[in-house]
Amino acid sequence: MKPVSLSERIKDPVLLRQALTHSSFANEGYRQEIHNERLEFLGDAVLQLVVTEWLYSTHPQWSEGQLSQARAAIVCEATLAELAVALNVGPMLRLGRGEERSGGRQKPSLLADAMEAIMGACYLSEGFEVARDFVLDSLEFALKTVEGREAGRDHKTALNDWLRRQGQEASYQVVASYGPDHAKTFEVEVLVNGEPRGRALGRSKKEAEQQAARQLLKDLTVAASSVSADGL
Repeated sequence: MKPVSLSERIKDPVLLRQALTHSSFANEGYRQEIHNERLEFLGDAVLQLVVTEWLYSTHPQWSEGQLSQARAAIVCEATLAELAVALNVGPMLRLGRGEERSGGRQKPSLLADAMEAIMGACYLSEGFEVARDFVLDSLEFALKTVEGREAGRDHKTALNDWLRRQGQEASYQVVASYGPDHAKTFEVEVLVNGEPRGRALGRSKKEAEQQAARQLLKDLTVAASSVSADGL
């Protein structure tokens, strides 16, 4: 990843401060602060547009479905949290006492939300071109490995193909949702023949289902490989 300085990319200190302010801090008692949820909403749109444009331009042979899967792999919570850790965002966050005590600086969902707010602040402070460069530079590690991040793969279909050979089938159910209406995170459980086999998070129900299918398929593959190795 190229070195990225937040203060260099967001020259408006007020916007940067707001991007790093969690609602738990802004709403704590005596404080009169503006938290980062509106910036998060804006940053999500900037992120989606930049990544969509990049994928469209660099992979002209991919179908709409492949592009959608690739985008989901790049803009997902795990990737954004990974980026936040690389940029040392956690220690810069302004958290309320309760969120601080509960380990908020290490929570993937909170870190991912902060990254979107930072992207929104960059857009407002410096304009779209600078924001676009910021997104592409900071997410270079994910963009360069997009195919290795299983871009274009339908994990639910792959899992169903695997299970069908065993006479089984998968189903999914939403077990929880978190966050404000404009930026919800969904938790989905995958079941095999009605038995719970794992859970995953996603910014949409479809993304959470795909992540749950991906993880279960990985677990099944590893387990099958271990059985094969034991039989040698």
